[in-house]
Amino acid sequence: MTDGAHDPDDLAALREASDVLGIDGLLSAGERDTRDRVRAFVDAEIRPHVAEWFDRGVFPAELAPALGRLGVLGMTLDGYGCRHASAVQYGLAALELEAGDSGIRTFVSVQGSLAMGSIHRWGSDAQKEEWLPRMAAGEVIGSFALTEPGAGSDPGSMTTYARRDGSDWIIEGAKRWIGLASIAQVAVVWAQTDEGVRGFLVPTDAPGLDIAVLEPKGSMRASVQTQLTFDRVRVPASTLLPGARGLRGPFSALNEARYGIVWGALGAARDSYEAALRHALRREQFGRKIAGFQLTQRKLVDMVVELQKSGLLALQIGRAKDAGTLTPAMVSLGKLNNVREAIAIAREARTILGGEGVLLENPPIRHAANLESVRTYEGTDEVHTLILGQHLTGLSAFR
Repeated sequence: MTDGAHDPDDLAALREASDVLGIDGLLSAGERDTRDRVRAFVDAEIRPHVAEWFDRGVFPAELAPALGRLGVLGMTLDGYGCRHASAVQYGLAALELEAGDSGIRTFVSVQGSLAMGSIHRWGSDAQKEEWLPRMAAGEVIGSFALTEPGAGSDPGSMTTYARRDGSDWIIEGAKRWIGLASIAQVAVVWAQTDEGVRGFLVPTDAPGLDIAVLEPKGSMRASVQTQLTFDRVRVPASTLLPGARGLRGPFSALNEARYGIVWGALGAARDSYEAALRHALRREQFGRKIAGFQLTQRKLVDMVVELQKSGLLALQIGRAKDAGTLTPAMVSLGKLNNVREAIAIAREARTILGGEGVLLENPPIRHAANLESVRTYEGTDEVHTLILGQHLTGLSAFR
């Protein structure tokens, strides 16, 4: 361009300039191919519609089969139609999906990491054969019911109870903030029993199960969250996940979901930054592009510094997961940092867009709203701070 400014329409060049540390060069060809395929899907299938979905407060359930064909449902699982991709490949997919919208990445996480992951790890061979191939294809949607009205950060205090009745189980209680349940065919339900916490595969049309959609919401509007009420819901013994006993069952799935958030939040932050950068390169005030003003450049630089640091953090955690050396403290550090920084980036990006930044055609305000939910679910800032505090001191501050 004649004034020396970068071309706001050359997104590839802007991304290359923004990758100051050359993180892209740390990825393998296969990892970049995965990222690029998911990025192309988001550009074609999500970006043109997401502002409308968010505004109307609807989740596009029709995307499920397309996400299945893309290979991102249960992406890291082995067999049953799953891709058995690496942790880094899944992380890059989560990043690109959340660059579209947190609600879309959350669907993939609930379906693949929470519901499918629980069945794959703790289910019987018959349960795996029954559910996983159809869930991987997006033909069946699953849900994961752990959080309760009175038990969020402390799942050990859950009051939903399952008792034996002959060869069946009867479940009573309530779950809240449960993703996808109103559009799902099966829910992985965690309940107290005389044997400790157990997991059940409950059909969502089971008699006595009431599912209410939680709305209206100011965040995660292109997603669906629900409350489940169990009024003597009877399920056969074949629905019990035989391998899961105690809180280790749901916690193993939560760690998988938290890992996806480490990368996903980075996508929302990057998309916000890029919207701000491109606007600043187009917008003129006082006779010059606002990208040339010192205060604007400082905002952009601060965003890139945190994006690059968060990207290295996500990649290190992904490499550790692939190497089998990942620890819960690593995941907590990644989730705590990357979501916190992503919110700050989205909010700062909105300021560069000025009044235009409150329009849903510009993504920062939508990402900022969504990230408030991401910051809360799969462990709040406070929970992850205390997990790290216990790791550092050896002392638990929870009880």
